[in-house]
Amino acid sequence: MAESKLLAPELSDAESMGDETVRFQEMLLQASKELQQAQMERSESTQIRPQPGFCIKTNSSEGKVFINICHSPSIPPPVDVTEDELLQMLEEDQAGFRIPMSLGEPHAELDAKGQGCTAYDVAVNSNFYLRMQNSDFLRELVVTIAREGLEDKYGLQLNPEWRMLKYRPFLGSISQQNIRSQQRPQIQELGTLEGPERPHLNLWLEAPDLLLAEVDLPKLDGAQGLTLEIGESHLVMGGSQQLYRLNASIPLRINPEASRAAFHHRRKQLMVFLPLLSVS
Repeated sequence: MAESKLLAPELSDAESMGDETVRFQEMLLQASKELQQAQMERSESTQIRPQPGFCIKTNSSEGKVFINICHSPSIPPPVDVTEDELLQMLEEDQAGFRIPMSLGEPHAELDAKGQGCTAYDVAVNSNFYLRMQNSDFLRELVVTIAREGLEDKYGLQLNPEWRMLKYRPFLGSISQQNIRSQQRPQIQELGTLEGPERPHLNLWLEAPDLLLAEVDLPKLDGAQGLTLEIGESHLVMGGSQQLYRLNASIPLRINPEASRAAFHHRRKQLMVFLPLLSVS
């Protein structure tokens, strides 16, 4: 795999490494094994039965389609951002914000007129669902992401126009779904850090194929001036008047082209969403 030239001086042989560096490499290797094991444990799942929320009606070339937007406390919540922060992220075309969802299998149902149709159950976190009930913006965002997720997963082409059913919170029956039993094992302060100040770094295994890096930057009010370089196994952050410098090795293979970053203004954190390449 290709490595950044910025990290070339660190890719020395073990003979030239100090004892501290060798210990760090051993620790990094152990972390890599734990994360890779978590990746491969996809069969370890638990069954949930989502609670009904609301139902929307749309259509595809094959006929009527209903999407039951459900909720469960077992689904992890999205990153806590205000609507203003989320709007700014979307306006800046930063696609890092994601809403964890469980997309259920299609099931054949009958609509109010007794005609055949297809229904899907999509579950989000229960606390986030309560927040979404009071926000038309979040509701429309969830429906859009759910529709796009179903299209990607099942090869559909759904009509972007939809309407909410007034008197039916769901259509048909809500089926059980399998979700991963293990969520977000945390690893703190991974990587070699150098520069004017050492920022605090957390790595979260957000999903088997997604890492979330959170970098605390309390002296900054925004991402202006920051530089970010992402390789298959590293994360390098600098710039912004040299207040911070981060040079971190990542113990899993990253997909640099699909990675995204966003600055959380209230938390003063840089959030970097790092999709993972499959483990060979």
